[in-house]
Amino acid sequence: MLFDTHVHLNAEQFEEDLDEVIVRAQEAGVSNMVCVGFDRPTIKKAIELAESYDFIYACVGWHPVDAIDMTDEDLLWIEELASHPKVVAIGEMGLDYHWDKSPKDIQKEVFRKQIKLAKKVKLPIVIHNREATADIVEILQEEEAAEVGGIMHCFSGSPEVAMECLKMNFYISLGGPVTFKNAKKPKEVAAVVPLEKLLIETDCPYLAPHPYRGKRNEPGYVKLVAEQIAEIKGLSYEEVAGVTTANAKKVFDIN
Repeated sequence: MLFDTHVHLNAEQFEEDLDEVIVRAQEAGVSNMVCVGFDRPTIKKAIELAESYDFIYACVGWHPVDAIDMTDEDLLWIEELASHPKVVAIGEMGLDYHWDKSPKDIQKEVFRKQIKLAKKVKLPIVIHNREATADIVEILQEEEAAEVGGIMHCFSGSPEVAMECLKMNFYISLGGPVTFKNAKKPKEVAAVVPLEKLLIETDCPYLAPHPYRGKRNEPGYVKLVAEQIAEIKGLSYEEVAGVTTANAKKVFDIN
């Protein structure tokens, strides 16, 4: 069985055929998934999905691109939701220097606030990083995020950075890019990170794996990520599926 640790089934791209997408995921062997909310509308939808399906869980937080929009009331709301029985992590949070909607200093402030919140409610964190690796690592270290640990979502950094993250109690999650022919770094990371510290995800509807690159991604495609990691590591698909599922249940504290 497979555990897709990061889906956005709460995105508008799934409004027309959500039920069919979920059925296809189950047919592909996906036994669990975590739906990630990152602003008011997507958090509400993530909670609704988690309440509607016993195998879907929710992660709630505030995306760095929208950091400028987050209010104290939003942070308090996330704290309240943290006690929901189906909420298993805080995020996705982090830094995104690709888009310029939210100034860097505001992104950093919102990131730090969410780490502090996660430590207060004792939940792991899910990290979004785009073109901000050095600052991400620095903030995680300064805020002592290792206390709760979590997931480096859709990891795109170097093997060296991956090892730094492992020291801070983080799992490395790989998605569609590990299947791209020209994606050198994710393949190197898949090779060196111990299987016991790897997770798999789709980040659907984004970043569809080969041969669906450029099309809408969906949870059932996480099987292609597991197959690629198995090939890189010289392991059986069954072992990669089994261990990454066990890893996900461990980090999210799912029995």
